[in-house]
Amino acid sequence: MAYLFTSESVSEGHPDKIADQISDALIDNFLAWDEDARVAIETLVTTGQVVLAGEVKSKVYLDVQKIARSVIERIGYTKSEYMFDANSCGILSAIHEQSADINQGVDRKTKQEQGAGDQGIMFGYANNETENYMPLALDLSHRLLYELAALRRENDQIKYLRPDSKAQVTLEYSDNHKPQRIDTIVISTQHDEFDTEAAMQAKIAEDIKSILIPRVKAQLKPELQALFTDDIKYYINPTGKFVIGGPHGGHRSYRKKNHRRHLRW
Repeated sequence: MAYLFTSESVSEGHPDKIADQISDALIDNFLAWDEDARVAIETLVTTGQVVLAGEVKSKVYLDVQKIARSVIERIGYTKSEYMFDANSCGILSAIHEQSADINQGVDRKTKQEQGAGDQGIMFGYANNETENYMPLALDLSHRLLYELAALRRENDQIKYLRPDSKAQVTLEYSDNHKPQRIDTIVISTQHDEFDTEAAMQAKIAEDIKSILIPRVKAQLKPELQALFTDDIKYYINPTGKFVIGGPHGGHRSYRKKNHRRHLRW
């Protein structure tokens, strides 16, 4: 019996993803300068404010505020009207040294005997639907947002885009678990002000279908391009106006904005 499967993705400007990228950048920078650094950092973002918390044990000092601002600037939050601006947002660092109680279970005379200060259990699987071994619905959701971000940076064909967005793709599978077609595509993107909500929805829907979708299709193999039929159901900014977004609009049914990125030790 045929069935539907759905995956979603959020853009680099979504509050969850901003927090992820800041935490990741801090860990990357610590390890770049100190390969033995131990880092467990959380990032919270909200209107005009970033909070960095957690613990670090390292031989180097880093300007964590500068790193956080560079991430925010790269994402595209560079205007005060967004209520979250790389140059003016407050950044509070509450990062402290790793607990001595935890550290005593980690440090050993040799690296071969090094302990772990934290643990976790993860599971998952790979599949052969895509070259990167990710589920096809998720891969397509990612691609839609990567290209939407590229269009925003180019600021040529589409000039009203803001950094926050979300995509969802639903595929129909056959009885033998092979993707047959794309059933539904949902895209919500933050945007500049329009004269009317009707004009906004008409313009964004037109641009998504005539500009974004062809760019994504062009990246795919012919057998995957064939999944894009004329019967796809599109829901473009289905809840309406989306001017307020990012950390300032974090109350808009987003997941919690507090995300961790740990290097296990």
